[in-house]
Amino acid sequence: MTDAAPFDLVVTGDVVLSDRVIQGGYVAVRGETIAAIGAGAPPPAKRLADFSGKVIMPGLVDGHMHTSSSTGWPGIEGATMSAAAGGVTTVCDMPYDVPNPVTTAAIFADKVEHVHRLSHVDMALYGTIKKSGGLEDIAAIAEAGASAFKVSTYEYDAHRFPRIDHPTMLSAFAEIAKTGLMVAVHNEDQELVVKLTEAAKAAGNTSPIWHCRTRPPITETMADLEIFEMALETGAHVHIAHSSLARGFELARIYRGQGAKTSGEACIQYLCMTEEDIVRLQGFGKCNPPFRTAAEVERMWGAVREGIVSYVSTDHAPWPKPKKEYHGDIFAVGAGLTGLQSYAPLMYTLLAERGLPPTVMARLCSEEPARYHGLDPKKGGIRLGADADFCILETGDFVFDERIIQDREDARWSPYHGRPMKARVASAWLRGSEIWDGAAVKAKPGTGRFVPRQHKRSALES
Repeated sequence: MTDAAPFDLVVTGDVVLSDRVIQGGYVAVRGETIAAIGAGAPPPAKRLADFSGKVIMPGLVDGHMHTSSSTGWPGIEGATMSAAAGGVTTVCDMPYDVPNPVTTAAIFADKVEHVHRLSHVDMALYGTIKKSGGLEDIAAIAEAGASAFKVSTYEYDAHRFPRIDHPTMLSAFAEIAKTGLMVAVHNEDQELVVKLTEAAKAAGNTSPIWHCRTRPPITETMADLEIFEMALETGAHVHIAHSSLARGFELARIYRGQGAKTSGEACIQYLCMTEEDIVRLQGFGKCNPPFRTAAEVERMWGAVREGIVSYVSTDHAPWPKPKKEYHGDIFAVGAGLTGLQSYAPLMYTLLAERGLPPTVMARLCSEEPARYHGLDPKKGGIRLGADADFCILETGDFVFDERIIQDREDARWSPYHGRPMKARVASAWLRGSEIWDGAAVKAKPGTGRFVPRQHKRSALES
């Protein structure tokens, strides 16, 4: 190709859009953005990336993950290496960082600087609020480019990850409503969980299954009702950060019917893991909310088919292995799973196992999380003018191996280790440059950029 070629790059393969698949298609790139999409013979370009026979997905957008909740901002580097290797080209990072959560515009700006030094993929950032006071910081955090806010009805740490009481939460929702941003909520009822956990410990019930028994479904739905009533009262867009129950999405739909802005996401583990898996995985299967029954997993897929699940995320939380090891007390183990590098292969596999097309993945794992976080039209889809972000999948029979995880050594563990997969990530591209070649991360720290929210329009506005 000559320098006079109209495009800098053409990528060929089976192109997956949110509504159709272009078999034998191409995507042409000029600079960092998509300039043409089509089928048949590709147009001339300076470079051709031929992925014939492979699946070209839009780069995945993980709307819920944690880079820094266990190791602080240095964790950005390893977690985003794992993202690159998993075809996740944009992540929306939670604000509950060590040692300080993102509660002011100054802390937010400092984190953005670390993103520009450390990240291998593009990053959007959540903000949060203090346990008490600090509501005056909400507007400034939104103005700094936050994609969403996050608060919790359950307390993990009084400083870093506090429970927000009802009066403070109600006031915060009213302030967040003025910004137009979504507020995601960790949805577990504090009083119920504490009492059930105390009772289990007193009876000597500390085996892995008791993590599920002390966080039964009603602990979620009680919290859902509280936050959705506040959504109705304040006009804020209130979002369940992770519903393990189909009922959470049904409640969100009911409240939308009453005029509220309410929604919820499903983490991928709730589409495939059951209570039996925490018995098998022990501490490495502990997450909050916990795994549910096989029957609930089926109901979750019913919610996916109904179109009431806003998007699918990972809630990636790369705890050091020693924090996940079970030594007789499941309540002493850190809660959270790794999931970024397994995200694309697993979602493709789950859809294939149920006879659903990859367009569902393009919608729920790219387009919709980008839309809910206000990153569209820049991120989230293979469309003209969007960033040239791609996840290339090779289909076939594979087995996920945790040893390939691209993160610090003590974070190379996965609840999906040994699981058969119907795809693997053969390549990943960020803004027109390859960042993963199927074997190694080609991006360097600082390749990634902070992506501010592009607009203040709620995803629930018609």
